[in-house]
Amino acid sequence: MATTAASVGIAVRTLLSVLACVMAAAVAYLLAVYGLSTCFDPSDWWMHVVLLDFCIITAGIGAWFAYKESSWIKGAAFYLLLFWTGSITTCGYIVLQFYKLSPEESSKDPLYFVFKRRERGDVMEHKKEFSAITARVIFSALGCLLLGTSIYALIIDGSPFQPKVLRPCLVTTLIDVSIHVVVFWVWVAYKESSWISAFFWIILLACFRSIAICVYIVRELFYLSPEQPISLIIFSKRNRQVLITFDEPWYMTIIINHVTCPNNA
Repeated sequence: MATTAASVGIAVRTLLSVLACVMAAAVAYLLAVYGLSTCFDPSDWWMHVVLLDFCIITAGIGAWFAYKESSWIKGAAFYLLLFWTGSITTCGYIVLQFYKLSPEESSKDPLYFVFKRRERGDVMEHKKEFSAITARVIFSALGCLLLGTSIYALIIDGSPFQPKVLRPCLVTTLIDVSIHVVVFWVWVAYKESSWISAFFWIILLACFRSIAICVYIVRELFYLSPEQPISLIIFSKRNRQVLITFDEPWYMTIIINHVTCPNNA
């Protein structure tokens, strides 16, 4: 079991390293051959769709980073870097988290320890999160916005699979979005207990990208109780029980109150 977990960690780390190199090569080719002029065309609605797709995905990645890191300065710098370099930053950051794991963490459950924040002193600061209802509204609105924009682009510009639509900047951005989708594949495969369910969501992510991501996140938010922090959706059900029992301050407060004031229980 330990060997299997370690192999999964190595495989994911290697995959993301390769994808980061692919994206770096794609960006270098775009800048060297075409420049950024092909990225600015207000009449190109499919470019708007892809950019919106990219922004929604990076919003999800940025939310995870905000959970992982305590510093708002780091968060702002990361999101700025993420916006301009995309999946290069995402893959690089995740690979770095793998290298920070101890041998014991790598052999037990590397994905859990990569997703989980390492700091313990700032837990209460991270407790100031959106409510599950607010998060559901935000991601539902983002998913509907992308769906509406995609339908409008289809009506105005027709099929996205046309030579005039597939400009160099759009193709490069699509590569970036696709790499981010692969990152979400890893997350979904980690979260889902059934391979059938994981495969189903992976197919949806491949076909609908950010729309499917928003649907999946909203679905996971519905599983939370009102008093649970929304950061719990990051983890699988098995790891979530560990966090609830040992790590989350709201749960420990309930236990302490029960022990110190048994008559109030």
